[in-house]
Amino acid sequence: MAPLRIDPVAEARRHWEERWGAEPSRPMAAVTSIMRAQQVLMARLNELVKPHGLTFPRYEALVLLSYTKRGELPIGKLGERLQVHRTSASSIVAALEDDGFVVRTPSERDGRATLAIITEKGRAAARAATEDLNAAEFGLGALAADAQEGLTTTLRTLRLDAGDFVS
Repeated sequence: MAPLRIDPVAEARRHWEERWGAEPSRPMAAVTSIMRAQQVLMARLNELVKPHGLTFPRYEALVLLSYTKRGELPIGKLGERLQVHRTSASSIVAALEDDGFVVRTPSERDGRATLAIITEKGRAAARAATEDLNAAEFGLGALAADAQEGLTTTLRTLRLDAGDFVS
């Protein structure tokens, strides 16, 4: 991703302050910073896993499958755990299957469900991508360890307040 000529968050904040004042611009700038950081991180993460034939969402699916006891999940359950719509989960699994990272098969336990099962090729790609992501600190290497912990804590508070999970 090429660097922008201006800081879009600072520019948005300047415009917001002109129209709404300094106080409302603070939370707007914080939210805009989070959203822009998500875009930057997703681009970095996709670049890190690209050599392994993956996108970051596909990597996440492989990791989830690799964490299960039998290396399989119903596609609907995979979507729930990835926090994406079932259609998106199906698209992710289809792409992984096309590349030989997973196979799809009807569930013997639930005739309506289709299982995504990780292959050995998928496990190898997930392991190799994880090594690269760990080495790059998941794109957060610009932040010191205590800043990374502080960010996690701050965002956890926000997620808890939004009802994202029960503590």
